Amino acid sequence: MGLADKVSGMAGFNRAGVLLVLAALAAVGYGVVAPESVTRLSPALGALAERGHAALWGATPPTAADASKTKPSAPSGVAPIVVSVTLAKRADFPIVLESLGQVQPYNTVLVRARVDGEIIKIAFNEGQTVRAGDLLAQIDARPFQAALDQATAKKAQDEATLANARLDLTRYATLAKQNFATQQQLDTQNALVNQLTATLAADAAAIDAARVQLNYTAIRAPISGRAGFRLIDEGNLVNAGQQTGIVSIAQLQPITVVFSEPQEYVDRINQELRDGAPDVTVLTADGKPIATGKLTISDNQVDPATGTIRLKAEFENKDNALWPGLAVTTRLQLGVMKDVVVVPADAVQRGAKGFFVYVVGDDNRAAAQPVKVARQNAAVAVIADGLKEGDRVVTTGEFLLQPGAQVAVDGQSGS
Repeated sequence: MGLADKVSGMAGFNRAGVLLVLAALAAVGYGVVAPESVTRLSPALGALAERGHAALWGATPPTAADASKTKPSAPSGVAPIVVSVTLAKRADFPIVLESLGQVQPYNTVLVRARVDGEIIKIAFNEGQTVRAGDLLAQIDARPFQAALDQATAKKAQDEATLANARLDLTRYATLAKQNFATQQQLDTQNALVNQLTATLAADAAAIDAARVQLNYTAIRAPISGRAGFRLIDEGNLVNAGQQTGIVSIAQLQPITVVFSEPQEYVDRINQELRDGAPDVTVLTADGKPIATGKLTISDNQVDPATGTIRLKAEFENKDNALWPGLAVTTRLQLGVMKDVVVVPADAVQRGAKGFFVYVVGDDNRAAAQPVKVARQNAAVAVIADGLKEGDRVVTTGEFLLQPGAQVAVDGQSGS
């Protein structure tokens, strides 16, 4: 190797050494300025850097106690669960039995012909509201008018015969007194008068029967109500024995709803009926009230197949909101429970051991409290045992809770 090569190699080595020294000095300077960075990499070197930092800036190196103060505090536990609460309170609770029912007409009549003949007139429109006595249809009345006239004429004929027989009876009585007629003739004439008198009574009855048959040719509405579809047209022959009617009429005002309730309420229902008809409210499928009426009757026996008793309620139905065949939900009110502890129904949970609610104590910790539910509807539950007035009961967020869990009460809920 030549002299030039040796000189060149030594120069390269000197440059590398200078660079290493400069890098070391820069690291030491950075460590003195920012000792916390060096501490993260090497605690031993970090201590030296902190002393250099203190000597340079005139500050006292932090002690272990100071270091512990600057460290962020570790979380003490799981964050509180946000819940809504309400206060258990005392209130009156109406006892309401909810069931399914069906609307039925107060009366339904299938109007039929009562005499034979041809329909010559239909006097109603389908769907028309008719009143009792309105003409619905007319049967050809001529044969029945003729029968009435014949019966009337027969009576007139028999009246004339009776008048003549009475005159003869008077004559026979006079002749018998003078011994010009026998007693037998007098008795025979007297019997003839009695016979003709009875014939006149039969004639009067025949006239009444003929008049009734004639009246039957005018088919009239027996009740007020709404007419259904016409079941027969003009020109058809009808007779008194056929099952096909003229029209069906349903009475809609008032109207009834038939429904069933469990057999365990039979005594209470009958007691309410004796004291006065209890209220019954009917609702649509979406829970909207339709009408309010009165319970009128309970059936005379419990259905053994279902264990229920059938009930009937009556409604005025002035607006025709109830329609025959409509399926409705019924609510029968059987008195009121006075001054009982109530909570929202959503607060009541069912566990392996029965019903319970989550109660929030003064320390904002949730506790599962077993309760006895006396009655419950869609909105409110009556608590017979397990809660007292003023207890804070969880209404939302309860599905996230465990007994003893720390909770934070929503500011918009009760406290």
